[in-house]
Amino acid sequence: MAEFIQKSDTYQIIGVCMEVYNTLGYGFLEIVYKDAMEIEFLHRSMNYRREDEHTIQYKGNILKHKFFADFTLYDTIIVEVKANKDGIADDMIAQTLNYLKVSGLRLALIINFGKTSLDYKRLVY
Repeated sequence: MAEFIQKSDTYQIIGVCMEVYNTLGYGFLEIVYKDAMEIEFLHRSMNYRREDEHTIQYKGNILKHKFFADFTLYDTIIVEVKANKDGIADDMIAQTLNYLKVSGLRLALIINFGKTSLDYKRLVY
């Protein structure tokens, strides 16, 4: 059986998301959930960065455009926030896997606040 990397950190992040969801519910824009999550991260003294910038290389060249992870927690986990009523789509998964590849990190969470219950997906690269 595969190792569950950063299990307690993952549960702590999902706990924050549950608190935000239970307080706000669904239907807001992504930015509202990000702002609320940031308050919870600060309140719980969690090590995070918001809109963490990552460069993309192509054949040894750094591309002009970068990507910005919604959050990076503990310097090791990318958290992407969505508010999609249709759930977590394949293109969201592909995008987040690309973020992992470019960042050199192994673990990401996609958190979707757009449905009648909190939806999340844990990705390991």
